[in-house]
Amino acid sequence: MSDSPPGVADLLGVLAYAELTAFLRLAEDAARHAPTLADRAALGDLAATEYAHFRLLHARLVSLGIDPEEAMEPFSGPLDAWHAQTAPADWPEALVKAYVGTGIALDFYREAVSRVDAKTRELVEEVLADEDRSRFAVERVGAVVRQDPRRAGRLALWARRLVGEALSQGQHVAAARPELASLLVGTEGEDVTRMFTRLTEAHGKRMAALGLTPGP
Repeated sequence: MSDSPPGVADLLGVLAYAELTAFLRLAEDAARHAPTLADRAALGDLAATEYAHFRLLHARLVSLGIDPEEAMEPFSGPLDAWHAQTAPADWPEALVKAYVGTGIALDFYREAVSRVDAKTRELVEEVLADEDRSRFAVERVGAVVRQDPRRAGRLALWARRLVGEALSQGQHVAAARPELASLLVGTEGEDVTRMFTRLTEAHGKRMAALGLTPGP
């Protein structure tokens, strides 16, 4: 695996499966919840971006001599469980999930970037960039809350649930995959606390961008 450290196969595998499922879920949400054709098309564009990211990760795994299906398989259960437990009921919930829930899940894996080889780091940073999704969600959720401010409280509770489920699944994954865990927190145990502090701070910023009150 050239100069790639242990755990890179797991990191690329979990991200590949995350991007594949994000593509499928965004496409489903576009069909089920988007209120206008313009929203459906915009969400379809975001789904296409996720699929392109999946193809990049798939290609990187192949280039390292790693079977992509084998790399993704250990993570299918936890990620499928997260999506099953956080199925949105309507369009605003779908938007908040795409922005807040998926965002903190990807933040979890962004913690590993500093501990991988340069080529993998560049790829992971490209995959984890979410400017278009963030802008789309912030604009649409902001419009919903301005139209009906009473919805802010319910969406804030929904976001809190998404984050709790995402962090719980992330902890399960890290515990089951020690080499991935070593990329996330390094060899120093105290890094775990700092990592979760950073994740919480990032969540607070996303909530503020949406005009919602951050959960504790």
